[in-house]
Amino acid sequence: MSISEELHKRRQAAVARGVGSVIPCYVERGGGGTLVDVDGREWIDFAAGIAVTNVGNSAPRVVAAVKEQVERFTHTSFMVAPYESYVAVCEELNGLTPGGFDKRSALFNSGAEAVENAVKIARHATGRPAVVVFDHAYHGRTNLTMALTAKNMPYKHRFGPFAGEVYRVPMSYPLRDGGLTGPAAAARAIDVIEKQVGAENVAAVLIEPIQGEGGFVVPAEGFLPALREWATAAGALLIADEIQTGFCRTGDWFACQHEDVEPDLVTLAKGIAGGLPLAAVTGRADVMDAVHVGGLGGTYGGNPLACAAALAAIETMREEELCAAARRIESVMTARLRQVAARDPRIAEVRGRGAMLAVELVQPDGFTPDPLATAAVSAACHRAGLLTLTCGTYGNVLRFLPPLVIDESTLTRGLDILDAAFAGA
Repeated sequence: MSISEELHKRRQAAVARGVGSVIPCYVERGGGGTLVDVDGREWIDFAAGIAVTNVGNSAPRVVAAVKEQVERFTHTSFMVAPYESYVAVCEELNGLTPGGFDKRSALFNSGAEAVENAVKIARHATGRPAVVVFDHAYHGRTNLTMALTAKNMPYKHRFGPFAGEVYRVPMSYPLRDGGLTGPAAAARAIDVIEKQVGAENVAAVLIEPIQGEGGFVVPAEGFLPALREWATAAGALLIADEIQTGFCRTGDWFACQHEDVEPDLVTLAKGIAGGLPLAAVTGRADVMDAVHVGGLGGTYGGNPLACAAALAAIETMREEELCAAARRIESVMTARLRQVAARDPRIAEVRGRGAMLAVELVQPDGFTPDPLATAAVSAACHRAGLLTLTCGTYGNVLRFLPPLVIDESTLTRGLDILDAAFAGA
C-alpha cells in the first residue's frame, strides 16, 4: 500500500465526507510549477491551489518573510493591538487597485468573507437593500455568498434558506449569446434590473470581471463599462469580485484594467499572499469610511503572518514582472490549445486571459454541454501527472491556472500531457 493510500484510509476515518479533493494523492512539497506527493510522484500544476499560488508554492521572499514574522509574534488581533504590516498591506492595495481616487482597505480571511463585507459596506453606505448578481456567478460558500452564487450542486444544494434581497440577471456569455454584443448584453441585464428590482433599490451590482467557477466566462467587450455607467447613474455601487482574477493572473494586476473599469469596491483574496489565508475589500474612501467604528473586523483578519506573506508576494510580483509572465503563458497556451481545438470538435471555444484559460467541451451538435467528456479528459490528465480542474455551470469546462512562475519547459510538458489526454479520452 502506498503512503497516499494509507493517508486516504486515515482521511476517511477523520475528515468529513463533504470535503472533496481533486486527486487522491497527498502533497509533500511544491514549488514553481510542480508538486511532489508523499510517494515521490511529480505533478505538473495547472491549478495553483485554485489561482492562489501565483508566485509559486514556496516563493523565497514569502518563505523568508513568514519565517521572520513567526519568530516575532503570530497574532495579537489588529482590533486589539495593531501592527505595521496590516497598514502596509492596505497601503499597497489602495495603490494597486483600479481607480485614481482616495481609497481605504479592510483585511479579512477568505474570499467569501471579503464578499460578505463588501455587501455590508455597500448596503450601509447607500442605505439600499438590493444586490444584483449574474447567471453563472460564484462568490462563496457562506449563507450570503451561497445566495449570491448561481450554481446549485454542489454549492447550494439543501443548504437553504438563503439570505434575501439578492437578484440574478443575465450574464454576457459570448459562446451562448448568439452574437450579442457587450453593450446589448448589458442592456438586457439592466432591463431586468429596472423592471424587476428598481434602480432606486440597488445597493450594488456585484460581478466577476471574468467568471471563475462559472466557466471562465469572459464577457463581451463593452459589457463591464456599460454596467459601470449604469451603476453611476443609478446611485448604485459597482463591486468587482477580483478574488480569482487578481494579482497578475490575467496579465494585468486586476482584470478590470483590461477595459479601464474603475469599480467602487474590489474584493480580493486567493493570489494576495502566496498561499496564506488573507482577503480584503478595497474601495472609495467615502464608501469604506461610511461604516461606523467596530462595524468591520474579525479575530484573524489581517493576521501578521498573512500580511508579511502578502507584502513579500506583491514584491515578488513586481520584481519578477508576473503580469508579463502571465501574458507569456497565455501566448504559449492559447497557441497550443487552438491546435488541439482545430482537430477536436468537442472543443467549442478556447477562452480566457493571461494565465486564466479554459476550453469548453460540447457534444457533436456543437452546442450541448458535454460534462462526461470534460471529466474524462481531466481524469486522463491526472493519470499522466497533470493536475487540472473542471468548472462551469454545466460542468463542461476545463480550466487552467498554472503558477505565474512556471518555466516554459514545465508548461510545455503539461501541454503535451493535455494534448495526449484529448487524443485518448
